[in-house]
Amino acid sequence: MSSQRDILLSTLNARYMHTAFGLRYLYANLGELQSEAEIVEFTIQERPLNMAEKLLSFQPRIIGFSVYIWNVAEIHDTVALIKQIAPDIIIVLGGPEVSHHPDLPEVCELADYVISGQGEQSFRQLCEQVLDGSAPEAKLIEGQPMKLDEIALPYRFYNDEDIRNRLIYVEASRGCPFKCEFCLSALDKTATPFPLEAFLQEMDQLWQRGVRNFKFIDRTFNLKVSTSTRILEFFLERMSEDLYLHFELVPDNLPEKLKAVLKQFPPQSLQFEIGIQTFDPEIQTRISRKQNNDKTRDNIRWLREHTGAHLHTDLIFGLPGDTLDNFADSFNQLVSLNPHEIQLGILKRLRGAPLNRHNDPYDLRFNPQPPYNILSTSSVDFMTMQRVNRFARFWDMIGNSGRFINTLPLILGGQPFNRFMQLSDRLYELAGQSYKINLRRLFEMIYVVMTEELGIEPERVKAQLKLDYARANIKGVPDYEKLPSLSKKTKTGVANKRQMQHA
Repeated sequence: MSSQRDILLSTLNARYMHTAFGLRYLYANLGELQSEAEIVEFTIQERPLNMAEKLLSFQPRIIGFSVYIWNVAEIHDTVALIKQIAPDIIIVLGGPEVSHHPDLPEVCELADYVISGQGEQSFRQLCEQVLDGSAPEAKLIEGQPMKLDEIALPYRFYNDEDIRNRLIYVEASRGCPFKCEFCLSALDKTATPFPLEAFLQEMDQLWQRGVRNFKFIDRTFNLKVSTSTRILEFFLERMSEDLYLHFELVPDNLPEKLKAVLKQFPPQSLQFEIGIQTFDPEIQTRISRKQNNDKTRDNIRWLREHTGAHLHTDLIFGLPGDTLDNFADSFNQLVSLNPHEIQLGILKRLRGAPLNRHNDPYDLRFNPQPPYNILSTSSVDFMTMQRVNRFARFWDMIGNSGRFINTLPLILGGQPFNRFMQLSDRLYELAGQSYKINLRRLFEMIYVVMTEELGIEPERVKAQLKLDYARANIKGVPDYEKLPSLSKKTKTGVANKRQMQHA
C-alpha cells in the first residue's frame, strides 16, 4: 500500500530506461511542499486502468502530468479514468504538448489547470494555492521562467535504481539561438548557460555515485566553445573504460580548440547527435535553418577520421518543398560521409512550431492522431510517404543496427538511396510488413532481393551475409538454395489477390 501524498508528479516515458528529467526539476523546486510530493513514473506500454489505480493509491489531492507527443493519448485515457473515479482530484498538465494555446489536445478539456512553458515556479505556486483553498479561477496559466542561477538543480533526485538501470539526463544550458522552424526551440530567444562551476559540482557528485553514462540534452552543446571544452576536460580528468557521454552538436561549428580536446577521448566514449535534416539550400532557407553545408561535411569527415566518437546523424523527410529526389540527394551525401547512424525522421506537426505557417502553402497534411506524422505534401503523395516510412524502418534494421556491416556496402553500391529503396520495396512485398521480422528470415529475404532484384552474383552475397550471420550469433544456417524466388513470391501474391477479388 502506497503512503499518502498530497502531490504526485507523473508521466509516461517511452521506455523504462528513460527518466523524466522535467519531473525532477519540478520536485526539486517544490520548497516546503517537497515532503508532501512523490514522483511516479510509468511507460506507455502500461494500461491506463493500472496506472490510475497506482496513482489513486497515494490518495493525492493534486496530480501533475508531463505531456509529450509520445504519451498524450495514454495520459488522456488515464486522466479520463481518474476523473470518473475521483473527480475532486486536481489534475494539472504541463509539457510541450499542452503549452501552445489555443492549439491544445483534448486531454486539456479534462484537466483543471494547464501550465504552459517552464513550470518550476508556477507549479509550486499553483500547488500552494490549491492546498490552502485559494485556487485560481483561470484554467490556463502562463509559466513564469526563473533565472537559471535561482533554479534548484534536480540531480540528487536520481535514485540508485536510476543510476543502475536508466539514462541520466543533464543540461549545461537551456534554449537555442537558432530558428529552425520544425523545432520548438525556434521559439527560444537565445541559449542561456547554467552557472558552470555549480553544474560541474553536480556532475562530480553524480560521477561519485557511479553514473558513467551522461546524456546532455543541450540543443547546442558546442555553441560556446570555451564552456564546451571546460566540460569535456572535466570528464577527461575522470575518464574510465565505462564512461560514455552524449552531446548534440551544431554541425558547422568545430574550431581547432574543440578538436584538440575531442582527439584526447578514447574510442567509444563519445556520441555526437548531429542534426543535418537536409542539405538542400532552398529548403534550409525556407525553414529558417542556418547551416554551412561545406563546413558540415568537412566536420563530419574530420570527426569520423580523427576521433573514436559514435556519429548519430539525422535527416527529416517531408519538409515544405521537399521531394523524393531532394531527400535522396541528402541521403546519398550523408552516406558518403560514413557516419555510424543515419536516423531518418518523418516530419511531425509540433504544436506551436513556426513550421505550421507552411501548412497551407505546401499542403502539409498531418495525421490527426499522435505522433502527428506527415501524410502528404504538395510534392509528396501519401503512397510515396508510406514507401519512405518503410525505407526508414528497414534502414534501422539493416543500416543502423550494425548487424550488416559487411553486406551493406554491397547493397548500396554507387547509388545508395535508389538501391536501398529497391531493397525496401521488395522486402515489404516478401514480408508483408516492416515490423516483427525474425532475424534469420531477414537474412534470407535480403539474399533473395540482392540476387534477384539488385542483380548481385549469389556467391558474393553469400560470402558477405555469412560474415554478418556469424557476428549476429543466430542458431542454424540459412539454406539459400531452397529459398523461393522473389518473382515466384510476387506472382503468387498477385494470383491470390485476383482470386480473392473474384471470390
